[in-house]
Amino acid sequence: MGICASLQYTTNKARMSLINWQNATQIIHFEGKLQEYIHPVKSGQVLSQNPNCFLCSSESMFVGAHVPQLPTNEELQPGQIYFLLPLSQAKTPLSLQDLCALAIKASSALSASNKRIGFHNTSGCKISTKSGIGEINRRRIEL
Repeated sequence: MGICASLQYTTNKARMSLINWQNATQIIHFEGKLQEYIHPVKSGQVLSQNPNCFLCSSESMFVGAHVPQLPTNEELQPGQIYFLLPLSQAKTPLSLQDLCALAIKASSALSASNKRIGFHNTSGCKISTKSGIGEINRRRIEL
């Protein structure tokens, strides 16, 4: 499932923020909070602050499959999006409804981040909660 988006900015501040944003590791918490790291970070560092959770890459999530947990010694990649999920979800196959809910949370968190750093969203965020397919006007996210 892919979510397509485009990036539009109009200020020098936004251009500078874009450089940081592209290099930031982004973590979406299961409750919808966005956490960004602009320096190298290992998954174990994030997990030490969230002991009842696990990290997974947005690129390794598939409907009907268990979500693979990142090893604690893995360095998180700049520009990538990760999800911090409760350990209780580690043994449950990912449903389409769960994946759609995570996509909506990511969309909301990234949209709020856009507003905070001065990006102008000219065409809005479109999400159909019935089908789970959406568009975010920021960047392509593979879930």
